[in-house]
Amino acid sequence: MEPQPKLAPTDCETGPGSLLVLALLAPIVGAASGLTGALFRLALTAADRFRDAAIVWAHGWKIGGFFIIVAVCAGAVAFATWLVRRFSPYASGSGIPQVEGILNDELPPTPPRLLLVKFFGGLSAIGAGLALGREGPGVQMGAAVAHVIAKAARRSWVDTKELIAAGAGAGLATAFNAPIAGAVFVLEELVRRFDTRIAIAALGASAAAIAVARSLLGAAPDFVVEPLAYLGVKTWLLFVAMGAAAGLAGHLYNRVLLRTLALMDRLDRWPIEVRAAAIGASVGALGFFLPALIGGGDDITQRTLAGGIAFGMLPLVFALRFGLGAVSYAPPVPGGLFAPILVLGAQLGLFFGELCRLAIPAAALDPTAFAVVGMAAFFTAVVQAPVTGIVLVIEMTAGFTVLLPMIAACFAAMLVPNMLHGIPIYDSLRERGRRLQ
Repeated sequence: MEPQPKLAPTDCETGPGSLLVLALLAPIVGAASGLTGALFRLALTAADRFRDAAIVWAHGWKIGGFFIIVAVCAGAVAFATWLVRRFSPYASGSGIPQVEGILNDELPPTPPRLLLVKFFGGLSAIGAGLALGREGPGVQMGAAVAHVIAKAARRSWVDTKELIAAGAGAGLATAFNAPIAGAVFVLEELVRRFDTRIAIAALGASAAAIAVARSLLGAAPDFVVEPLAYLGVKTWLLFVAMGAAAGLAGHLYNRVLLRTLALMDRLDRWPIEVRAAAIGASVGALGFFLPALIGGGDDITQRTLAGGIAFGMLPLVFALRFGLGAVSYAPPVPGGLFAPILVLGAQLGLFFGELCRLAIPAAALDPTAFAVVGMAAFFTAVVQAPVTGIVLVIEMTAGFTVLLPMIAACFAAMLVPNMLHGIPIYDSLRERGRRLQ
């Protein structure tokens, strides 16, 4: 199927009547996206529990149990890879570059079967323990749902793209229980401009998505954080310094991830399922000994925010998750980047905060505040979408009191990669996709 031709919108496609139809369809798209995303989240929670229980059971079988876990994880990742290769190649990875390609008329709309591939492929890969996020599948499934609804409603291609963008934002909103971030993500990352029609559709879709999702998942923020005190202006320089560190680390993360993908490509003498199985087996082996450090990472982030990781262990855990995130993204399986980079941001922030507390004991600094701010800073460094990162983290942690230090940190986290000529990760992935077509 060829990409849709670029057509200038006509008056009937942008007039009040069209806007009203768009406003009526957007909540329908959002509700459907919210239901899909909520079911995916529930399925992933069940898969994580099953994996943890299976590892506990396998320890009773000692060496035999080890090989069972390794084989199951290898098979699960190979199965996810086969699903993508056989039925929907555009379902690989986070899906965000693919959605951006559709909105820029570079790629054709994804077929409905992508929904099943993304759902079950993502469930299999993330359930096997790969360090991948649920938001990538949520975004792409939301876009696919929107395309189906727009086609059924016989909307123009202009309206269809607006609904696809709104559906993608609703998918992100559902993934993190963050409705404002979902709408902001559409404008800042997907379309990269303020468009009134898209803003209306995105807000309507995100609101409906959250209304549906919260009926199944509950209304509490994703992470429980003790109330944080307002921070004085004198501490902001520390957050700027941490933001600079996050910017450097995020720039390095992008380079490592892209080089890992290039290495995976160079091993093309082996079938892609075999390469994916090798990665799945490695993750399974790690999970047998350190089950708490594999998977999407929400539990790790929560432990970090609660101060549940010893100070001396933070660099080791950060390094392990840093490498695991890049390796997990190498096979062409469904899975996103957001959740794993939030883990890294929280760990980097907590470590920096602990160092500052030890160095300046009189300041009575709270390392948890650095962990919360670090999530937004590292996200900004990798994705270079600071407003989305700030809003997303505030909604996930209810950390409104650290908004101003967060802005200061994200300023530095955005500045450093750009001074190093770093490219936002999704731009790099889109360019890589063009080369491989």
